[in-house]
Amino acid sequence: MSSKNKWVYLFDEVDQAARYVGGDWETVRGLLGGKGANLAEMVRIGIPVPPGFTVTTEACNAYLEAGESFPGGMWEQVLTALKTVETASRKKFGDAKNPLLVSCRSGGKFSMPGMMDTVLNIGLNDDTLKGLIKLTGDERFVHDSYRRLVQMFGSVVMGISDEPFEEVITAARRKAGVNSDAELTADDWQKVTVAFKKIYKHHTHRDFPTDPLVQLRKATEAVFKSWNGKRAIDYRNAAGIAHDLGTAVNIVSMVFGNMGDTSATGVAMTRNASTGEQDIEGDYLTNAQGEDVVAGIRITDDIQEMKTKLPKAYAEFEKICKKLENHYREMQDVEFTIETGKLWMLQTRDGKRTAQAAVRIAVDMVEEGLITKEEVVMRVSPEQIDFFLHPQFDVQAKQKARNSGPF
Repeated sequence: MSSKNKWVYLFDEVDQAARYVGGDWETVRGLLGGKGANLAEMVRIGIPVPPGFTVTTEACNAYLEAGESFPGGMWEQVLTALKTVETASRKKFGDAKNPLLVSCRSGGKFSMPGMMDTVLNIGLNDDTLKGLIKLTGDERFVHDSYRRLVQMFGSVVMGISDEPFEEVITAARRKAGVNSDAELTADDWQKVTVAFKKIYKHHTHRDFPTDPLVQLRKATEAVFKSWNGKRAIDYRNAAGIAHDLGTAVNIVSMVFGNMGDTSATGVAMTRNASTGEQDIEGDYLTNAQGEDVVAGIRITDDIQEMKTKLPKAYAEFEKICKKLENHYREMQDVEFTIETGKLWMLQTRDGKRTAQAAVRIAVDMVEEGLITKEEVVMRVSPEQIDFFLHPQFDVQAKQKARNSGPF
């Protein structure tokens, strides 16, 4: 197979992707998307990333140019890569006894937060659900995961509004007499899933697809299509991002933060994005999946609390944050999941920060030997310097004023 027809790269094939595009990192990011390129790079430097692969931005552009039809050979390459992931994870996609579940995530060259689409827990159906319950012994976790798939697939792939799904969950909480989703039982989630499937059929006039490969194929198409969604186009117009770049699709083995109190998920900055101080800042939730952290459904915990609640995982996370900073020579914005005590990294990218933080981080990194004085000048923009030189309120003072109530 010639490289020009290679649409899919495993995470450990980043060197092959680099040779294809001439070895330039920016061009690799253009091919694999920012998320895919950074996942592959983390694998290359020995950071724990769930097994997976990336369908390239070239495949997306070819799909859209062909009137929303997969380019020749692409789907076959996806299936081949899936076999490799099955071997690495020691699970089988669609298998009733030891099922592999995957996520399907977008990832363009440039970050477009909230603009593109994600589907989690692909591969669940009534048969794999029973197998997963038997494997994990955690009926609640599995039913919770299944209802998430039906909801996200319905919303992202089929365009159903989130409102009818959320109304069912709200009614389930009210009936159970609980305040948060985390307090709902396996029986509650099972009933929610039944209701979700009825919503799906009402809006689509068809049953929820039980074939895992159909789920994966349709989710991949949905990510490709989301590149030309109105939200994404408006965002690119506002951010000055070209419309012909396309998005990659990252197919990643699922790791679960919703398997009890030794599991968690979170997002963090490797330094304080407001002040530039060398403290990890972020939010996390125990017994939750990634979307819960950003959706505002539950009140998150400060990541510093992980030191006492999940000390072993936090110690490893701290080392990884330092390793990522040393590798990229830049403050990082990261996503992670802890599955029954095991830490997995799901994303890293350069972190956004205030003008004050940008100056301090740049100066600190010179002192740490990560960058040169010449690089400082290139990293801090004139606009940031201008903003920084104006009088500023102290961050803690502003927070204290907010906490004191209305004036």
